[in-house]
Amino acid sequence: MIMPVPLHQAKAELFRTLGHPVRVRVLELLQDGPLPVRDLLSAIDVEASNLSQQLAVLRRAGLVTATREGATVVYALSTPDVATLMFAARAILTELLAEQGELLAELRAEARG
Repeated sequence: MIMPVPLHQAKAELFRTLGHPVRVRVLELLQDGPLPVRDLLSAIDVEASNLSQQLAVLRRAGLVTATREGATVVYALSTPDVATLMFAARAILTELLAEQGELLAELRAEARG
């Protein structure tokens, strides 16, 4: 019998999947719509074998889908929620960096004054 995974463990697995820069970049690129592998490869400076490995990880995690169009494989986000997650990450980082910028400005002002 397969035991269900606790929600916090499933979330941790999701975030581990997102823990690689190439995978994050792929998800960012796919926010604008499906792309063939050749376009992903030209937009990301990695070897084809590395991109293939990272795409496989994203497929296994269910974050992207792959469809074959003749000899071309086209990838897409599996759900619009993935784009929402990427947007949320950007918003969080923007806020964190803004706070760091404010702290840096205060420190610089203090050092001068």
